[in-house]
Amino acid sequence: MTLAAEIHNGTSPEKLLAPVLSAFWDQPESWTLETYRRHEGYEGLRKALAMDPDELIAYVKDSGLRGRGGAGFPTGMKWQFIPQGDGKPHYLVVNADESEPGTCKDIPLLFANPHSLIEGIVIACYAIRSSHAFIYLRGEVVPVLRRLHEAVREAYEAGYLGTDILGSGLDLELTVHAGAGAYICGEETALLDSLEGRRGQPRLRPPFPAVAGLYACPTVVNNVESIASVPAILNKGKDWFKSMGSEKSPGFTLYSLSGHVTSPGQYEAPLGITLRQLLDMSGGMRAGHRLKFWTPGGSSTPMFTEEHLDVPLDYEGVGAAGSMLGTKALQCFDETTCVVRAVTRWTEFYAHESCGKCTPCREGTYWLVQLLRDIEAGKGEMADLDKLNDIADNINGKSFCALGDGAASPIFSSLRYFREEYEQHITGKGCPFDPARSTAWADDTNTDGTNAHRGVNA
Repeated sequence: MTLAAEIHNGTSPEKLLAPVLSAFWDQPESWTLETYRRHEGYEGLRKALAMDPDELIAYVKDSGLRGRGGAGFPTGMKWQFIPQGDGKPHYLVVNADESEPGTCKDIPLLFANPHSLIEGIVIACYAIRSSHAFIYLRGEVVPVLRRLHEAVREAYEAGYLGTDILGSGLDLELTVHAGAGAYICGEETALLDSLEGRRGQPRLRPPFPAVAGLYACPTVVNNVESIASVPAILNKGKDWFKSMGSEKSPGFTLYSLSGHVTSPGQYEAPLGITLRQLLDMSGGMRAGHRLKFWTPGGSSTPMFTEEHLDVPLDYEGVGAAGSMLGTKALQCFDETTCVVRAVTRWTEFYAHESCGKCTPCREGTYWLVQLLRDIEAGKGEMADLDKLNDIADNINGKSFCALGDGAASPIFSSLRYFREEYEQHITGKGCPFDPARSTAWADDTNTDGTNAHRGVNA
């Protein structure tokens, strides 16, 4: 029975959760090698080393695992692109530069269960015939960096890294690199440039990283969750993995639920669950409020509204509804949130983080911010709405990398669903959600007599 069918038949939402990566996050010292081994840690590696590398790649490909970093590209296929017998070193680079607004899955995973990533790295390196792997970590998360360094030390000491791993003849060196806090370095080729010591800017493609990546050698760049999911697939089997999720989007994944919800956090479930089901598990929106809009994959994905509560949260379902699953960062906003203000803050972020390499993104995000600030402040004109749409259209699909597309997404979707709210800012000469200006909220008070909306848009 499919997940959708189970939901339709009234299956309790809690029973639809699939804790794999997060199965023992709440246990004492979950990050240690000892705890990881107690939960069948490194058993998947032993099974992988008993296979031929090409057979291993085919196995991961057949499992249907898709990249969890946003694009959803098949992981096994990406490994398959690495040329063999070329006489060059091969590299695996794990993208842990999690900086997308609303996205918070890889950092908690590394903090609570770093050995799942390390085991996945060894398996992947054996498959692509690599002897050196890198983890590019967001540099601001110093506690995670320290914990990751300690996990790598434990792995070396136990023989899971280094020379002749588990007697297989595989030698592997693992380097943990802390970035300097640039959102653009989450783009895989900008990450590679940064790793090589240059300014992080996207590269022109082709050549693609699989042919000429790190140090101009064949390179696989994978997301943390993608690689960390591999050990469980090897240990429990590809059929077990495919028994979850949908036909084209199989398996489990981490959904990051945040915003105006009763119990925000990580919810690990099969692909295809709905936001309605996740909200049922998390206690719903905060008391006395209703959902207004939400993002399925962080701020760079087109927003959804209450009418999309039952959209299956897999790659096909979200795509068919007009957005992207992205990193499964489910930011939920209630009716007290000003859409214009939210989109302005997101756009300010993209303008600040633009690397400046290409004109559409560099100039376009700047002018989007100027227009949005004017509209939010009540200084806008009706013609500005068409200008917003036109500038976003000149960025979307025309910038050097996906940062421009991500900046345009909130513009397009907010104008589609909340154009009237933009118009209210213009005709009313200011934000209608400002408690100082509005009388609509005069009676909206908490039980203690304070205004329920105070500070929401502060």
